[in-house]
Amino acid sequence: MVSLTPAIERLIKAATASHLRASVFLALLALAAFLPGFSTLQPMDRDEPRFAQATKQMLETGDFVDIRFQSEARHKKPIGIYWLQSAAVSAGETLGVPAARTQIWLYRIPSLIGAIATVLLSYWALLAFVARRYALLGAALMAAAVLLGVEARIAKTDAVLAACAVAAMGALARTWLDWTRSLAFVPSRWNWLAFWGATALGLLVKGPIVPMVWGLAILVLSVSARTLRWLKPLRFGPGLLLCLLVVLPWFLAIAWKTGGSFFAESIGNDMLGKVGEGQEKHWGPPGLYLLVFFGTYWPAAALAAMAIPFAWARRREPQVLFLLAWIIPSWLVFEAVPTKLPHYVLPLYPAITALLLLAVVNDGIDRTRRGALATASLVLLVPLALIGVILYGTWTLDRALPYLALPLLALALLAAWRVFAAFRRGETEGALWRSVVASLLLSFAVYGFAIESLRSLKLSPRLAETVASVGCADPQVITLGYREPSLVFLTGTNLAMAGDGAGAAAFLGQPGCRIAFVEQRFAAQFQAAIAAAPTPPRLLTTLRGFNLNGGRRLEIAVYVRQ
Repeated sequence: MVSLTPAIERLIKAATASHLRASVFLALLALAAFLPGFSTLQPMDRDEPRFAQATKQMLETGDFVDIRFQSEARHKKPIGIYWLQSAAVSAGETLGVPAARTQIWLYRIPSLIGAIATVLLSYWALLAFVARRYALLGAALMAAAVLLGVEARIAKTDAVLAACAVAAMGALARTWLDWTRSLAFVPSRWNWLAFWGATALGLLVKGPIVPMVWGLAILVLSVSARTLRWLKPLRFGPGLLLCLLVVLPWFLAIAWKTGGSFFAESIGNDMLGKVGEGQEKHWGPPGLYLLVFFGTYWPAAALAAMAIPFAWARRREPQVLFLLAWIIPSWLVFEAVPTKLPHYVLPLYPAITALLLLAVVNDGIDRTRRGALATASLVLLVPLALIGVILYGTWTLDRALPYLALPLLALALLAAWRVFAAFRRGETEGALWRSVVASLLLSFAVYGFAIESLRSLKLSPRLAETVASVGCADPQVITLGYREPSLVFLTGTNLAMAGDGAGAAAFLGQPGCRIAFVEQRFAAQFQAAIAAAPTPPRLLTTLRGFNLNGGRRLEIAVYVRQ
């Protein structure tokens, strides 16, 4: 089963010589996986610039309690991620980063740290289930996973939340396995602090998600054990007190500042709204997460699917039972909720990784089983699909091809083929390590080169560049039609939104340097409105692009009046 090249074998032995070496290796691997495109990828509408803009307004106003997007209250998530982003941007300003408050990569730093922490904490959690060699492999698979790579590059909550979840569940796993005498070592006396510290941070970042995951797992395990005594080492009294000390000050402050409307909005409208109906066009049927799993957990998804028979056969064993309790109840909740977003199930992926590794260690992946080779061949789908989408997108949108990305895309596809070939030879561990290599190549190809060639997708950055090119000291800007949050983030909090052509024309007629973005749909009414103006604005340029959110080609004219 184990057949690795001598070079890779030496690297693994060197990396597993100590926990410190393993951690350094994994941190470097995570950086290699997550840094391509980290600073060059445009603000990704709509969630990312909403978070970043709300953070920017905190820095502008000095109000670090309330959360607002322009004049609108953004009472959806707790304050944690905004504080972390504020700290990152403030550090950038201190270090002299030019225009730090509109540098989206600074706002992404907490997500990058959260993703790296998820990788390192996955290694720590996996040590409760497998030997160091396989814990290293499992953490590397988490670094290679498509979904974690996406979240590492987006300035929002989910990478940090994943780190909190895996820390809490790693501590819970040690408590359970020690009680069932399935753990080869005694958990640290600080294990309870890791559990509750991760829970407290998770509460401050995204509310009840982390407690939901471990709460459902505790319910399943306690019913199975017919007792709650195994939880005693977690010290629920001091732990809950710690959570209160961490989260209560801000919750009291926001309750006082908003008169309780924060909780009505975040719980009543946001959280319960997602339970009752699909929010913001993110509805999906039950089973959607299983369908997209082969893309979001690529490149290990195909082999993980083959671990299901092993997990079912060993479901009563303490290790497997814990992992199933981690995965299944929360997965069912996410599938039942009408609002579907791929990142919701990310906190469950380390447990899937652990099940996969247990299957590998115990010869639970049977390549001779009917359909096994066909399932393994699914590892080729993601690079093939991405190559097709990228070639089609760059040619149809920009009449160009991503020449710099093509060699790396070809190498990624070749590496994916070698994954399949290794599995076909029975080299399961070798196939998994090769899948990490395939993911790294695909990351460099897509984020480092291919996305950069899709200029049509960068409408907001290009519009912001036109504002800078005008040369005014303090231009006032209005937009008609095109209202993506990224435009607010890049052009300024005071960006005005026109309802019609007359409103945009009236705005331009006021004193000072003024700029208007007019989408083609509103061009006729805008032209009619400015026809009567004594000094019509001049047309600076017209930009064409594609709006991913609306799925539409756009043409936006830029008018200036100085």
